[in-house]
Amino acid sequence: MEKKEDEMGRPTSLEEVFDWLGAGKISSSEAFGLFQEVEKGALAEPDRTNQKGLEEAMKELDSLIGLTEVKELVKEIQAFVEIQRRRAKENLVSEPLVLHMIFKGNPGTGKTTVARILGKIFREMGVLQRGHLVEVERADLVGEYIGHTAQKTREQIKRALGGILFIDEAYALARGGEKDFGKEAIDTLVKSMEDHRDNLILILAGYLQEMETFVRTNPGLRSRFPIHIDFPDYDVQELLEIAELLLKKRQYRFSPEAREVLTASLLQKTASKESHFGNARLVRNIIEKSLRQQAVRLVGRDRLTRDDLMLITRSDILGALD
Repeated sequence: MEKKEDEMGRPTSLEEVFDWLGAGKISSSEAFGLFQEVEKGALAEPDRTNQKGLEEAMKELDSLIGLTEVKELVKEIQAFVEIQRRRAKENLVSEPLVLHMIFKGNPGTGKTTVARILGKIFREMGVLQRGHLVEVERADLVGEYIGHTAQKTREQIKRALGGILFIDEAYALARGGEKDFGKEAIDTLVKSMEDHRDNLILILAGYLQEMETFVRTNPGLRSRFPIHIDFPDYDVQELLEIAELLLKKRQYRFSPEAREVLTASLLQKTASKESHFGNARLVRNIIEKSLRQQAVRLVGRDRLTRDDLMLITRSDILGALD
């Protein structure tokens, strides 16, 4: 992308400001001032959709295993944004684009992955300038003394400008009550949603029950986060598809017996409805450990065939499940 500067030699896009900041040409405080100046000029330009990039992002979404309802809702959001823009061009009344969201679901259900794809979708649609994802949690936002929290939170907001600020386990910000510094973080975030409403999207994420309680105890959040997406647990077949896809990408494959052992283990774990079930994250950990188990099993052999190097056996999975 060609970089532009104004007549005074200053950057005229948020991307240019980030480049200058990264190169040490300006300080953080100077960058913050430029952010505010640039936003007004840059965001006044008409939005343009990069159709090819948008199609690629939507294909990436479609390639995810499972998540049928999540995919449908994301497509609804994408279509709504596009139609509102077309209405505005025709001088018709259009709904304001409030795209802050709440993601609810167990670990490993694809929340971060979908958020990252949403960033790409909105970037290609011209809604966000960069579309990058900044993932944080309570420790990244909450400080240790008065005033420290607002400073830390603003720093993360600066990093996320032009993209998505994804706050995992967001309910932890309210766990200490009125006197906790987490409330200051929430207040700073709410203010940023107004100050940067055209170039920042906030996504609060966490376990289903905890997030519902969090929203109920903070009535103002529901209106500010109009989009709620529930991420269901994967079923056994979907988890097996994820496992096989992970192996295929690394040029490994299951033996029939290994697949049977993994299937039995996943059936047991899903049937027991363990609290905060790990879903795809659990499967990924099992696969990673099984690769190491295979390496230990093969490393002492003098001769290894291509098939030996690719095959994950029953013993490898059993070792990974221990």
